[in-house]
Amino acid sequence: MPRLLIVHHSPTPLVRALTDAVVAGAHDDAIEDVEVVVRPALEASAADVLAADGYLLGTTANFGYMSGALKHFFDTIFLEAGGALTDDGSAGSVGGGKRPYGLWVHGRYDTTGAVRSVQSIVGALPWRQAAEVLEVLGDVGEQERAAAYELGGTLAALLAG
Repeated sequence: MPRLLIVHHSPTPLVRALTDAVVAGAHDDAIEDVEVVVRPALEASAADVLAADGYLLGTTANFGYMSGALKHFFDTIFLEAGGALTDDGSAGSVGGGKRPYGLWVHGRYDTTGAVRSVQSIVGALPWRQAAEVLEVLGDVGEQERAAAYELGGTLAALLAG
């Protein structure tokens, strides 16, 4: 059975609402035979990543960057999960990644830097972006929850085949 790993940092009620909607979408009744594993970013491990067939990542936008918790996740799993480095130690490009991923980011004023920082690291992993990034600014209403639900459902349905 394919496994979807959801790794998130949800320190506020607004981000938690998005996370809950993503998880609910991944568990949609129309999607069968996908195991959904949810881990806070500070608890997710390389073993979780290696056991998964697809990924959903959630973070806040903090000072133009992803959350420290999600960065810690990447720092601890990167090499073991197949991350590529260049000769100078920077993230290399894997290209042609097979495992699908999706991303949601919540910010008060801007999410650009957070999205860019996650995508630069993920680009050096054997993953491929399989859904449009969900970027949410400010309050989280029904429209944002629906988009988060759809993101969760999209990734789970991709794995279900």
